[in-house]
Amino acid sequence: MFRPHTHVLTRTRAGTLLLTLLALLASSLTVLAAPTAHAADTLLSQGRTATASSVEGAAFPASAAVDGNLNGTRWASEWRDPQWIQVDLGDRKSLSRVVLTWEAAYGKAYEIQASDNGTDWRTLTSVTDGNGGTDELTVSGSGRYVRMYGTARPGSYGYSLWEFQVYGAAGDDPPSAGGAVKVTGTPGNWQLTVDGRPYTVKGLTWGPSVADAAKYLPDVKSMGANTIRTWGTDGSTKPLLDEAAANGIRVINGFWLQPGGGPGSGGCVNYVTDDAYKSAMLTEFAKWVETYRSHPATLLWNVGNESVLGLQNCYSGEELERQRNAYTTFVNDVAKRIHSIDPDHPVTSTDAWTGAWPYYKRNAPDLDLYAVNAYGDLCGVRQDWEEGGYTKPYIITEGGPAGEWEVPDDANGVPDEPTDVQKRDGYTKAWNCITGHQGVALGATLFHYGTEHDFGGIWFNLRPDGLKRLSYYAVKQAYAGSTAGDNTPPVISNMAVSPAGSAPAGQEFTVRADVRDPDNDTLTHKIFLSANYAGNDKRLVEAQWRSTGNGTFAVTAPQKLGVWKVYLQSEDGHGNAGIETKSVKVVPPPVDGPNLALNRPVTASSYQQEYGDCPCTPAKAADGNMGTRWASDWSDPQWIAVDLGAPTTVSKVQLVWDPAYGKAYEVQVSDDGGNWRTVHATTSGDGDVDGIEFAATTARHVRLHLTQRGTGWGYSLYEFGIYR
Repeated sequence: MFRPHTHVLTRTRAGTLLLTLLALLASSLTVLAAPTAHAADTLLSQGRTATASSVEGAAFPASAAVDGNLNGTRWASEWRDPQWIQVDLGDRKSLSRVVLTWEAAYGKAYEIQASDNGTDWRTLTSVTDGNGGTDELTVSGSGRYVRMYGTARPGSYGYSLWEFQVYGAAGDDPPSAGGAVKVTGTPGNWQLTVDGRPYTVKGLTWGPSVADAAKYLPDVKSMGANTIRTWGTDGSTKPLLDEAAANGIRVINGFWLQPGGGPGSGGCVNYVTDDAYKSAMLTEFAKWVETYRSHPATLLWNVGNESVLGLQNCYSGEELERQRNAYTTFVNDVAKRIHSIDPDHPVTSTDAWTGAWPYYKRNAPDLDLYAVNAYGDLCGVRQDWEEGGYTKPYIITEGGPAGEWEVPDDANGVPDEPTDVQKRDGYTKAWNCITGHQGVALGATLFHYGTEHDFGGIWFNLRPDGLKRLSYYAVKQAYAGSTAGDNTPPVISNMAVSPAGSAPAGQEFTVRADVRDPDNDTLTHKIFLSANYAGNDKRLVEAQWRSTGNGTFAVTAPQKLGVWKVYLQSEDGHGNAGIETKSVKVVPPPVDGPNLALNRPVTASSYQQEYGDCPCTPAKAADGNMGTRWASDWSDPQWIAVDLGAPTTVSKVQLVWDPAYGKAYEVQVSDDGGNWRTVHATTSGDGDVDGIEFAATTARHVRLHLTQRGTGWGYSLYEFGIYR
């Protein structure tokens, strides 16, 4: 905040001050109106050691800005940019305000910075339009040293301060910045220490962009968290580390190794023979350890993510064993290199299962502790540790509620996502199991402080689309010990979809749920759809829907067939949301009358004899089974024809496409199977289900003549239905 000018000062070219009567009066008023400490903070800087980049002369030392004399003594710098003045608070303090009482030579642009060692600075706040007078600035963070770093003056003179006042907590310095990090203690009685003080990792995996760090890290801090985890460390990491340090948060700096991310992830490295890759990674990691080893936000280094498990995507049998041993041996080489550069921060390595730990135990003795990503099975980690006879402690680097791979399938054959209440309880249970393994489990970075509003974001994120969920408050309760006074999210229960297994494409189905808000807030509702299972599209798109009252909604089914996820999102207007989801199976819309093509003879220009689920014979397009299909060669043109057995009146065709659809085609009829006449043509087919009506005609044979494919594959139909 900027306060208006409280005094008027003029300067001669020689730099002497001419005080008018008005100036003297204003100066006396300035003393009376000097900023006083808020009830919650203390003046920390007065009488402390102050230094500066320069002084205008012996009469204007840095110490004059912290002597408590608001109008009699001052610091003044040389007449150039940049300049700074800093005060040593004696030890690290939590900071709340900085008050600058400027002389006429003020700073137009400057930063307030903090440091734990007087060398590495982080910016607490910036000013670009200073106008002198008294500037009172609210800050958040901690540090032993605080400085004003001036970068632009309004005129030709230097910078001059009557007083440089720093306010904050007068108690012990907070335990979240500076100093060495160690794993100490004896087996079964370990602890992590920072600067000699015990430190339990109360963390979250970090999802937002670096650009949003300043927006979200204060919220992470307000949850009682002291740590975030990243998966990669490079030149873009520093702003995140700076913001973390400014908020008293430490960072587990990750290094990515292939094949990271568990089974199915890309990048198959041969750790037995690929010395070039290993050398490059050693060099790369060493570079960033050297860069960030002294950063006050650094907590520890984490080498790799789920690679021991992920190697099964690249190798099998005895070769898989060789690769896992070679990988964990390389992790040990990395750990040794990191220790040689940075002996003050521990090194760990994360995998997706405790089955990786025997490899680390055998091949990576230089790791300081183990780490594992554990979700619904998190509470089983203790038993695995005890049965494995391990001699190092561990942290959980991802965990919370059950993941997609851990839950049973629903009636539509897709993973049955836990409810918001179940996810909330999952976080609470997870933290209780971590704290219950005292002296061995050193904490966790629970998954996930993310803001993505998509399939995975709804499953795992504490703040999808920036909204807070029950899980957010469960973690806050675990870390901060209380959510008293918080407005909390709506609670959705008994969500149901009808018909869940046979919603006709393009027609309405029903969603019903009980929604209550613990604070009796007015709620607004949204309904989203995800084609993650229907087409591997993880986005959420808002559905067409209408409320029919009493927590019931009529939702229009998409045109694309398959199993979709339906999300009911209820918001309270206070930044909170309850979100529940169920699946719905979208099927072809019904057509009146019998399918004349059912089990009739079918011929085609070609069919795929083997590929995926093939052979895909022509008959499978008329067998009434949506699980079987006809598929053609991958060329144009192609055709498929049905013999109805006798002349029959027809007026409708329904085409249920596999993803390999026809963009341009004709529906043709024939009396003899040789002479064809066209009853319908299109050049803009888009797949899914095509319902085609034409003037009633009599024919024995009906053919689909396909001239342009909609994909690079051939043509493929689940069903070719023909109706009167």
